[in-house]
Amino acid sequence: MNASLHRELWTSWASLLRSYAAMAGLNSVHHAVVEVGANEIILRVDTRWLRFTETEQQSSEGMQQGFALNEDGTVTLGGKIEEMDLTAERITREMMQ
Repeated sequence: MNASLHRELWTSWASLLRSYAAMAGLNSVHHAVVEVGANEIILRVDTRWLRFTETEQQSSEGMQQGFALNEDGTVTLGGKIEEMDLTAERITREMMQ
């Protein structure tokens, strides 16, 4: 994947996480914060967090699994391929519970 496309997908992933976290926060006592950097994105909710890099996802609970943004706009997470928006919605919903 070329660098320009990866930047666009990375930005889109961060934007989806922010949007779904804000939406999920409307019905939650928690507030989510999404920190975006060139090499990592961190989703924080209360004392828990998820950290995404180009190749993996880590959690504050010690979980670690493969992560990749794909050229077709899908995400590979833990070996499962899903649409980027569905994955972001699921992840943020689970974090906000």
